[in-house]
Amino acid sequence: MLPVDEIRLHFNPASLVLLNVVLGFLMFGIALDTRIEDFKRVARMPGAMAVGIGAQFIVLPAVTYVLTLILKPGPSIALGMILVACCPPGNISQILTHRARGNVALSVSMTAISNALSIVVMPLNFAFWGGLHPTASALLKTIALDPLDMLGHIVAIIGVPFVLGVACAHRFPALTARIKKPVGVLSFVALIVFILGAIAGNWRFFLDYVGLVLMAVVIHDALAFGTGYLCARLSGLGDYDRRAVSIEVGIRNAGLGLVLIFSFFGGLGGMAVVAGVWGFWDIIAGLALASWWGRKPAKP
Repeated sequence: MLPVDEIRLHFNPASLVLLNVVLGFLMFGIALDTRIEDFKRVARMPGAMAVGIGAQFIVLPAVTYVLTLILKPGPSIALGMILVACCPPGNISQILTHRARGNVALSVSMTAISNALSIVVMPLNFAFWGGLHPTASALLKTIALDPLDMLGHIVAIIGVPFVLGVACAHRFPALTARIKKPVGVLSFVALIVFILGAIAGNWRFFLDYVGLVLMAVVIHDALAFGTGYLCARLSGLGDYDRRAVSIEVGIRNAGLGLVLIFSFFGGLGGMAVVAGVWGFWDIIAGLALASWWGRKPAKP
């Protein structure tokens, strides 16, 4: 069995183009549930927003970096963990926050702001932490990643659909109310199908290497939820807000990570396996946490 850093998972180029379209459609669906008022709401809860944004873009990547130093995974696995940590929130965070009896308004606002900021922050964050890593940095240099090239890709599949979705929601509220639920469901199902397709097409690799990443993903995901909760608690936020921040920080858009891995890293083994496993485990862990919280009302 080849070392995980030496394998490349395969994804049909035509399918990759379609996956980019699906992801853009997913971001459009998230934006349909975003209003201009969501951005204005930030002014009414600046403390909670600052904690949530800081936890996502500063604390979580730093915690992930330290975790890779402790676990000492292969360089490509470490890069995959760092990339996932730098991704914006996933599209089910608001659903989980509602199930957890958390602050849905805060969750919606955080998702909107985080996705907007990630267009610029994500590639810079990944280049910084990946370049700082003692073993993964050498692998990153061999790939010769251009952060500006990644930025352009992210603008195309996140920025443009997000702006169009917000504009559509603002300009055509009646139409948006009718289509946002089916668009959200359809795009999410399509993304899951494509992730399954990526795994099925490389099933042998996933069977061979999943054992290398599963425990790391489980620990990493738990730390992501815990990072959000701890940051919110240390900042003095109430239980209602802590649940929202915890879920927003814990739920990462691994689908976006998978697209970037196939687009810029040639399906690099450890990175692709991490993103694929994270995409499913994240949902399972998030549902379990939200269901547990949902059994009891949030404390003031």
